[in-house]
Amino acid sequence: MLTKHLYHPDHRPRKAAYALPTLFTAGNLFLGFAAIIKAFQGGMAASSGALASNRHLELAAIMIGIAILLDGLDGRIARLTNTVSDFGRELDSLADVITFGIAPAVLAFIWGVQFVETADNPVIREQLHRAGYFVAFLFLLCGASRLARFNITTNPVPKNPGRPDRKYFVGLPIPAAAGFVAAVVYAADSIPVQFWVFTVIWLFSLGLVSFLMVSTWRYRSFKDLNLLRPRSPLMVVLFGALIYAILNYSQPVLLAMAGTYVSSGVIVRAAGIIRRRFSPRRELPETQVG
Repeated sequence: MLTKHLYHPDHRPRKAAYALPTLFTAGNLFLGFAAIIKAFQGGMAASSGALASNRHLELAAIMIGIAILLDGLDGRIARLTNTVSDFGRELDSLADVITFGIAPAVLAFIWGVQFVETADNPVIREQLHRAGYFVAFLFLLCGASRLARFNITTNPVPKNPGRPDRKYFVGLPIPAAAGFVAAVVYAADSIPVQFWVFTVIWLFSLGLVSFLMVSTWRYRSFKDLNLLRPRSPLMVVLFGALIYAILNYSQPVLLAMAGTYVSSGVIVRAAGIIRRRFSPRRELPETQVG
């Protein structure tokens, strides 16, 4: 009788399980909030003349990176504990807008645009700032639109022939876009950009990432990858090597990972176009009349 009581589906421990994925989502939200504060603190520190390696901007980038890990865990935990709920999904989306939308947009502007120098030409500097406001907001808008499209679509996978199956995302996920911003800032030692050419390149990159979020180009979801039950010993070795590389060479490795994933959708799309264009067309058999 005692055993049945403890494992009854309506018992309190079962209800308490709903709090577990919510805690991960709350952690995600907190890190996004803290990253925004750190980004502003980094901007104030740089405004006072400290344009060297900025610890505040570095922490903002690291917080976004940790939030990506938490975001990947909350959904898996909810599915493992069978505690998936509409409340959890909505809270997760709202947290994603703040952590992967607002926080990286603010960080991208402060690091890449705010302190640009234009050889005492205030007009160009002002124009770059205006472009920076627009592109940073575009990043946020496209990220929010990407989340909204995902939420209202029962099966967010195009049904056209040759389109991605359930193993793929449709469009660049907003956590990956935020991870790209964080990886670039982190790899640059969090030193704010001052040369205007780099600012232009940065704004172009942000615009491209924004477009990829609202595109229908496919990105691998890796939801079928089970690290707890690897299919082969080689996967264990590769995963261990990746962890070692991240711990010892975090800046170039994380930048390479983020850049590779962002560009993978472009490469797959371009390869599909080339394959369709140059693949031999099937000739219809001739029909004899009479």
